This record gives sequence, structure tokens and C-alpha cells, in this order.
Amino acid sequence: MKLLFEEHEIISNAVSSAKAARVWLEADPLFYEQTIRSLILFFRDYSDRYHHYKEEEILFPEMCRRNELLAGGVIHEMLDNHETFRQMLAEVEESMAEKKYEAAQHQLEQYAEALFDHIAVENEEVFQAAASLFSDAELEKISFRFLDCDRDLGTGRKEELENSARLLQSAMMNR
Repeated sequence: MKLLFEEHEIISNAVSSAKAARVWLEADPLFYEQTIRSLILFFRDYSDRYHHYKEEEILFPEMCRRNELLAGGVIHEMLDNHETFRQMLAEVEESMAEKKYEAAQHQLEQYAEALFDHIAVENEEVFQAAASLFSDAELEKISFRFLDCDRDLGTGRKEELENSARLLQSAMMNR
């Protein structure tokens, strides 16, 4: 679970950047546009392709096998959230393509808030449930599967995305 918590921390920092981007909407439109495009890429590739993928393909199915009631409850809610996030991000991307920056920022703020709430539920409920469902040895096996997944998707790319999120946050603070 440690890896997922660490990814949540990185994603939460990007969520903060998304909320803070509003400052640059009028102050520096070019920087704003570059920032939002970087955030869209990060959320699509890192949050969804790396993080949500591990949850959807590894953790959630294992949890549902262990406790069928989770499938119709919190796991169903988390999967619905993931799909909603994909749709929300597509809307932000569409608004950006149409140069409707105010609409894009509003949509991005809604996305960021929903993602932040989602992370809280996973940290406080889902991951705690996983810790109680599985033995330490089982959690270790799941962890190795997460690492295998990252290798299959590309650890170098994942590290690039993590670094870009850090650099973006730093650039926004120092600008």
C-alpha cells in the first residue's frame, strides 16, 4: 500500500498546482496554457495510466475476490470515480483546445476537488480495508505486482512524470 500512498502524495501536489493555476489565467496566459497542458498530461498519464490502472487491474479485483460486498460498495464507487475523472479531463482538454481558458480552469478545479476527495476515501477507507483483508505476505505479493505493472508501463516514464509534477509546482511557486 506504501506505493499507492506515495503516488497519492504526488497526485495531491499536482491537484494543488491545478487549483493554484487560476492566478496565471490573466497574469501570464502563455504560462497558464503551458501549465494546464502539463497538468492534463500528468493527470492522464500518471494518475490514470499508472495509478488508477494498478487499482483497477490489481488491488480492486483482489479486494473483491476476498470480500464480494466491496464490489457493489466502495470499489464500485471508486471505479465510477475513475471513469468520471476521464470524462472531466477530456472536457478540460476540449476547453483548452477551444481556448476557453476560464471554462477550462473551472472544470479543472472541479476535477481537482473531486480527485482530492477520492484520494481521501481511498486513503481512509479503501487502503485500510485492504490492510485488514490481506496478510502482510499477501500485501507484499500485491506490492510486487504493482512494481511489475510500473515496469511494464515504463518506470522511466513514470519518473519523468513525477519530476515534471515537482518542477511544475516549483515553477508556479517561484514565478
